[in-house]
Amino acid sequence: MRRADRLLRIIDILRGGRLVTSAELAATLEVSQRTVYRDVAHLIGNRVPIEGEAGVGYVMRAGYDLPPIMFSADEVVALVGGIRLIRAWGGTRMSKAAEAALDKIAAVLPEPAAARAGAVHIHAFRPDHLDAELTGLIDGIEAATAESLRLSLDYRDEAGARTQREVRPLGLWFWGQVWTLVAWCELRDDFRMFRVDRIAAMTEGPRYEMEADKTIEAFRRRHFC
Repeated sequence: MRRADRLLRIIDILRGGRLVTSAELAATLEVSQRTVYRDVAHLIGNRVPIEGEAGVGYVMRAGYDLPPIMFSADEVVALVGGIRLIRAWGGTRMSKAAEAALDKIAAVLPEPAAARAGAVHIHAFRPDHLDAELTGLIDGIEAATAESLRLSLDYRDEAGARTQREVRPLGLWFWGQVWTLVAWCELRDDFRMFRVDRIAAMTEGPRYEMEADKTIEAFRRRHFC
């Protein structure tokens, strides 16, 4: 990691407002504590309001901020690549938002970051099966999840059999080719995952109150921890 990128990373870490030790910084940045001491001293010398000392830890006073777009070269690659993937594979609104975000980032990035963004050769293309109906479902599920709205699904299983489900949408997961809805299924009284491309019809219902054992975090704990 270049020193300039490392200095920005230190500011990002300390911006959280908690006391961070030099050992923590060194482990995060993959450098020695001596390097951390030198970097922090350099930042303090340039009037970054960092307080603390070696052996105790560092904290940054509230009110200090950087310009909103300050990315390392690797971060620019990740942002541009990720936005292009969403533009190709996301819902209709999601894709338009990704296009707008890419334009904004390109417009405000300083040189040479802007040149690096233009040179990112990571591209993604919308597949034929991702039609307007499917992208509309993706948008609808995302909106219902954000608003905690129940959904009524007309769903086809792998064999083509249809079933009606009332669900609490908890999130959209993308598996490289397929979008799935993670939800609490009222019929099964349990978590279920539904392939979005197997939803024949979908309507919004009333809001639901979040319950601790029926959240996306609870789903992760049960199935991935």
